[in-house]
Amino acid sequence: MWIILSQLFFSIDFLSASVRFAMPLASASVGEIISERGGIVNIGLEGMMLAGALGGMMGAYFLGDPWLGLLCGMAAGAIVAAIHAFVVITLAADQVVSGAALNIAMLGLTNFIYRAVFGIVERPIVAHFEPVAVPLLSQIPVVGPVFFNQIPLVYLTYGLVIVAAIFIVRTRWGLEVQAVGEHPRAADSVGISVYRVRYLTVIVCGLLAGMAGTFFSLGQLYTFIEGMTGGRGFIVLAVVIVANWSPTRAALAALMFGAAEAVGLRIQALNVGVPYQLALAFPYLLTLTVYIGLAGRSRMPRALGLAYIKD
Repeated sequence: MWIILSQLFFSIDFLSASVRFAMPLASASVGEIISERGGIVNIGLEGMMLAGALGGMMGAYFLGDPWLGLLCGMAAGAIVAAIHAFVVITLAADQVVSGAALNIAMLGLTNFIYRAVFGIVERPIVAHFEPVAVPLLSQIPVVGPVFFNQIPLVYLTYGLVIVAAIFIVRTRWGLEVQAVGEHPRAADSVGISVYRVRYLTVIVCGLLAGMAGTFFSLGQLYTFIEGMTGGRGFIVLAVVIVANWSPTRAALAALMFGAAEAVGLRIQALNVGVPYQLALAFPYLLTLTVYIGLAGRSRMPRALGLAYIKD
C-alpha cells in the first residue's frame, strides 16, 4: 500500500505531470482574474481555449513552427473574446448567457472547421513544443526535473503569473481595472473609460485562454481532437474562486488541480483497482467540492457580472 502511495504522490513523474497539467489552468485563470477584476464574467473560457487549441494546431501545421502556432492560437482566443466583449459590453447582454452560448458554439464550430480542412480520417501530427531543460536549475535534485525540465509554455506561465501579480496592484492601469470592477460609475466620473478598460481586459483574457488551449494541441497531443479541453475552462473558474482573484494564489490553486488530474492518470497507469471512470472524474469532483465549500466565502469584485450603461 505504501509503495503504491509513494508511486502516486512522491515520484518525479507525478510531480512533473502536476506542474505540466497546471499550466493551462494557471494561464487561463490569470486571464479570467484580469477580466473579472474589470467586472466581466467570462464563462466562455472553454470556447476560447478550444479556439486556441484549433488555431494553434492549424498555425503550426501551415506555418511549420510551434511559436507561430502559439500566436495563431492566442489570436483565435482573442477573436472569440472580442465577440463576447461586444455582446456583454456594447449590447449589455447577460454575461453568463453569452459565455455559455460561446462555449456551445465553439464546440461545434471548431469541430466543423477541423473536418472541413483536414477531413474525418486524417489526424496530422504538427510541429510542437518539446521539453527544454534550463541550464543549472534543471540539475537541482527533485526541484530541477519537476519545475525546470518542461515545455516552454510552462516557463512562459511562470513569468505570466509574476507579471500579472505586479500589474494588478502596482501599475496605474491595474488600479483602473480594479476601479472599474468595483464601482464603474465612480471610475467613469474621474475620466476612466469603463468600456475601453473592459474591452481590453476581456481580450487579454481571450489571449491567455488561447495560450492555454495551445497547450493541448502543441504541448500534449500534437494535433487537434474535438472537445480536447475537456471542461477545464470550468475548472479555471474554480481556480479563480479558490485564489480569491489573486494571480499568485491562482498558480498554487492550479497546481492543486493539476495534481488532481495527474492522480487520475497515475491511478489508471498503476492499476490499483479504482474504476477508470472515477479516476477521470477526480479533478471535476474536486472542482464541485471547491464550489460547495467556498460558496459565499470569497469576496468578488462588487460590479462583477453587472452591465454598465453610460448615462
